[in-house]
Amino acid sequence: MDRPFRSVNAPGALRAGLMALALLALPGCETMNRLFGTPPVQRGHPLTEEQLANITPGVQTKKDVEALIGSPTQTGTFSNNSWYYIAAKTKVRPARSFYLFDQETVVILFDERGVVQSVQRLGEQQMQPVQMVQRETPVPGTDRTFLQQLFGNVGRFNPTGSGGAPAGSAQQAAGSVQR
Repeated sequence: MDRPFRSVNAPGALRAGLMALALLALPGCETMNRLFGTPPVQRGHPLTEEQLANITPGVQTKKDVEALIGSPTQTGTFSNNSWYYIAAKTKVRPARSFYLFDQETVVILFDERGVVQSVQRLGEQQMQPVQMVQRETPVPGTDRTFLQQLFGNVGRFNPTGSGGAPAGSAQQAAGSVQR
């Protein structure tokens, strides 16, 4: 009795073929993302060179600048004499967060009278990276151990619900007032 020949490794060969096909398709995903990905999104307040050319240091005031290019994205933290116009372009990557690929900041400094002192355009090269602090601020009263947290309410049971006096004493006190 002849049985049909069947390869023992056929399921493994099929699995290997599918893995190879998947690996060949991965570079195509990035190419497809570049070709058909989400369009760039302009965020913030982009300023052109023509707009900045209209601002003359020593001549214009804050009101003039606001009329020419609009209100700033951010003002100085400790002084209102620094105005920041921040612009960025972002793109959404599939199954990922936003990707920032172009950012610039225009800084306009004013003197105490509100007259423009200087106009600076800062690109990514002039920006300094900010590192996030990983420390946590300790909060008083939260330094209990696991066992203290687990058994902290043992012995605090009050059958009356709230207060602290037994149930009968509150009724007795109310009854003595009514007499």
